[in-house]
Amino acid sequence: MAHSASSKNASLLPDSTQIKLTLPDEAPAAVAIECGVDEVGIGSAIAEVYAAACILDPDRRINGLRDSKILTPERRKELSDRIKERALDYCIATASLEEIEKFNIFGATMLAMQRAVAGLKLTPDIVLIDGNRMPKLSIRARTIIKGDAKIRSISAASILAKVARDEVMLKYHEQFPQYGFAQNKGYLTEFHLACLKSYGPCPLHRKGYEPVRLLLLPEAPDQQMDLDVQS
Repeated sequence: MAHSASSKNASLLPDSTQIKLTLPDEAPAAVAIECGVDEVGIGSAIAEVYAAACILDPDRRINGLRDSKILTPERRKELSDRIKERALDYCIATASLEEIEKFNIFGATMLAMQRAVAGLKLTPDIVLIDGNRMPKLSIRARTIIKGDAKIRSISAASILAKVARDEVMLKYHEQFPQYGFAQNKGYLTEFHLACLKSYGPCPLHRKGYEPVRLLLLPEAPDQQMDLDVQS
């Protein structure tokens, strides 16, 4: 199920899907309502994947929007709260562990993105999606490589999704403290890999995730793996 929330400021916009701005000595120009979308958790070895959709208010600027991965946890939380307060609309959605196993991680990520956009109260004119994979949407959309570092609305979506997921990771850490989820957020650090080899997977682990699946094989080689894949 989608976990969503929408800004109380959504009612401030007219019913029309466009906002008209008049520039001095120029003809009126239509400004599209832009929605940014990003995902978090695609490279993790555990639990659900998160996606967020966000429509920023051009009249309520938020300073400091960046790719969520380069911000400190404290700064991310501060910006997440500010985005929720000032955005015209936003929605945070998930695709479950069961859906990841059923559709694979990319299919589940597309589903989470669809839910995030569908959960908006406002209908954007265009959806800007981080990366190079686009979910099926009924709204005009485009993908942007490294969009979370280039487009403010995508940066905002990135921050919303990451803060929401990180908060859930703390709860998962309380359930299964031996894996260090509070620190690694489910990504396969050396410590997480060592714990996985010692204890085996917990109910949160993505059994179809290749590194986890290989580690569960009796003949699995003790090979060096890329530990830096995060999203």
